[in-house]
Amino acid sequence: MEQLLALAVDLGGTKVESALVDADGRIVAGSRFRLATGPGITPDLLRDAIDGVVGETLVGLGAGSALIGAGVASAGPVDFRTGEISPVNMRQLGAGFPLVRAVADALGPISVAVSLGHDGGCIAIAESWLGATRDARTSLSFVVSTGIGGGIVHEGALMRGATGNAGHLGQMRVGPTQWMLEELASGPASVRWAAANGWLGRTGEDLSRDAAAGDAVARQAIERSARTIGQALADIAALIDLDAIAVGGGFAKSAPDYIDLVDDAFRSAVVFPHLRGIAISPSALGDDGPLIGAAALVWRAPSARPPR
Repeated sequence: MEQLLALAVDLGGTKVESALVDADGRIVAGSRFRLATGPGITPDLLRDAIDGVVGETLVGLGAGSALIGAGVASAGPVDFRTGEISPVNMRQLGAGFPLVRAVADALGPISVAVSLGHDGGCIAIAESWLGATRDARTSLSFVVSTGIGGGIVHEGALMRGATGNAGHLGQMRVGPTQWMLEELASGPASVRWAAANGWLGRTGEDLSRDAAAGDAVARQAIERSARTIGQALADIAALIDLDAIAVGGGFAKSAPDYIDLVDDAFRSAVVFPHLRGIAISPSALGDDGPLIGAAALVWRAPSARPPR
């Protein structure tokens, strides 16, 4: 029997990656390839990188398999109506880079539909399909890393919004300063806060190490991040009526109790009793989440063949 596969592409600020993913959300062994991007990447260099990783991945598409579609998870903003992206962390691309067209071109003679979603939304649909929020009716999944982003899933479907950008919680204004959540609680923001308060390290990894070693300022920076996020989640939960939240990203691992700190702040901030039962869990899919989520744009679409 012919094996049906989806091409998954994940474009972020540091790399572009592709793989083949089957109907059960498994990444096909040997099909995963990545190349560096970076904030200074140009449109021509990005097209070359997409051609490179997709070409390598398609080598794994053997005689007994067929591609049914391609899904692309990208740093945003995105516009799924036009297939274009304008990522804030790759400014040399300019506005409206035609990412869907670039992936379609990389596929060469293989003619399949290419679907686009922002990376936070793709992580959310992956967690809902196979990960930490799979039993939830309405869930939020998000990452705390260089930035903060996420996505919302309701009854198995990704909440896209008008252009495909629903779920960018890092751009919420919070607290008396009205700074964006990303400006207060991301990894780089926490490093900046710690440095302004006398800490001598330079990176999020330094902050994690020093907090574990007993540095009070480093620990306070991590607690400040988790507390800010937990309080913001209380507002989001009240607005959307969530029943599960998954937390991922590199900075969410900055302390063993980071998610517990988020949970404590959340439960201290919620007002309605029905929100106190919301489960806040670590992401179950880790670094595989964006690729699985990109493939879910194919496998979980209303027109897709149902997973086995």
